[in-house]
Amino acid sequence: MSKLTHIGADGEARMVDVSGKAATERTAVAEGRVVMQKATLDLVLSGNAKKGDVLGAARIAGIMAAKKTSELIPLCHPLLLSKVEVEIAPDEALPGLVVRATVKITGQTGVEMEALTAVSVACLTIYDMVKAAEKSMCIEGIRLLEKSGGKSGDYRA
Repeated sequence: MSKLTHIGADGEARMVDVSGKAATERTAVAEGRVVMQKATLDLVLSGNAKKGDVLGAARIAGIMAAKKTSELIPLCHPLLLSKVEVEIAPDEALPGLVVRATVKITGQTGVEMEALTAVSVACLTIYDMVKAAEKSMCIEGIRLLEKSGGKSGDYRA
């Protein structure tokens, strides 16, 4: 296991100094799922949820969350993101929705946490918008699918 960069020599939490790193293009893609009953999925897809456009609200919430990641995760750097895209696709086999976020930057640190935060908040927004119809929905499988750029190189799940 590699050295944990957010832990100092004495075990204290610290923000990593990235000032010496070159700014490079970095991308991260994360995914998560909201599993629900078929009737709830049909309600979402029909656009008839009581709170309004579930998918639109979840996309916006995910984008906003990516931009606020450093305010939510204590040791994350505030970043000027160049791209945040949140895609939500129905999956009848679950049944439910698959949420995928792609985040991009040219900077000194990666955007994995921003992609994961975008997916997490988009999934939570979906839950919030339709919990009146089904409280048993399950948010699952939130994970990093891929990242590129930076010293540690590329990763693909």
